[in-house]
Amino acid sequence: MATALSTTTVLCWRNPQHMHVPPSPHTLCHSSQQIGILRTLPALASKDRESEKCSSLVNRRTVLAAGVSLLGFPGESLAVVKQGLLAGRIPGLSEPDEQGWRTYRRPDEKSGGHGVGWSPIIPYSFRVPQEWEEVPVSIADLGGTEIDLRFASSKEGRLFVIVAPVLRFSDDLGDNATIEKIGPPEKVINAFGPEVIGENVEGKVLSSNVAEHEGRTYYQFELEPPHVFITATAAGNRLYLFAVTGSGLQWKRHYDDLKKIAESFRVV
Repeated sequence: MATALSTTTVLCWRNPQHMHVPPSPHTLCHSSQQIGILRTLPALASKDRESEKCSSLVNRRTVLAAGVSLLGFPGESLAVVKQGLLAGRIPGLSEPDEQGWRTYRRPDEKSGGHGVGWSPIIPYSFRVPQEWEEVPVSIADLGGTEIDLRFASSKEGRLFVIVAPVLRFSDDLGDNATIEKIGPPEKVINAFGPEVIGENVEGKVLSSNVAEHEGRTYYQFELEPPHVFITATAAGNRLYLFAVTGSGLQWKRHYDDLKKIAESFRVV
C-alpha cells in the first residue's frame, strides 16, 4: 500500500549544495567550445594499420554550462549525431489494461551496466497510456550512458530515466543506498534538477512530495518552467531519476495523465 508521508509547496530553495562529480572514465575525442557537444574526429589511418573511429560522447558539465537540457530528444533542438550501438531494446511493455494503460518493466536481460564493475541495474517499472512507445537511446545522447531509457507520445509528451551512481553524493553509502541516506528532497533536486532542465532549479520547484511504496521512499517534484515532473529514489548503489515532461499545450491538455505516469514509477 502506498503511503504519502509529507507534502510541501516550495517557492524557492536557496544556496543549493554543489555536489562533486567524479570525472568520466571515458576518453573524450574533441570538444566544441561553442555548443558544448563532443564531436567525432576523422579516423587516423596509415598503411600499416586499419582506420580507427572515435565515437562521440557528451561532456555533461560542458552541456550544462551551455544551458542545454535533457528534456529534448536528439535532433529535436540540437544537431546531435547519433552513432554507435543503441541500448538493448528488449520489449518490456505489458498488454493494455481495461483503461488502455500499459506497464513497462525494465527487462533483466536489457544491456547497459553503466560502467565496468557495477552490479546489474535493479529493474524499475512505470505505467503509460497505450500510445506511448520506447525511443532508442544512443551513446551520443545527451546524458551519455546515464540515460537508460526514453519513451514518447506525439500527443501527450515524453519521459526518460537517469540511472546515476550514488558516489556522486558520498563515497560511504555502500551498495544498499536509500534516498534518505543521500539527503532531504531539497538536496537531491538542487543537485540533480539542473541535469534535467539545464539550469538552476531555484524558484522553479512548485511542489515537493515524499511518498512510500512497499518500504521504499520516493521524492516527487513538479517544476515550472519548464513543465516537468521528477521522481527520485535510490536502490543498490544507484540513484534513479524519472522525468516526465511536455510542451505547454500538452501540459495543459494531459496534465493528469503526465502526473499519473510520474507517480507510477517504482524500483522493483
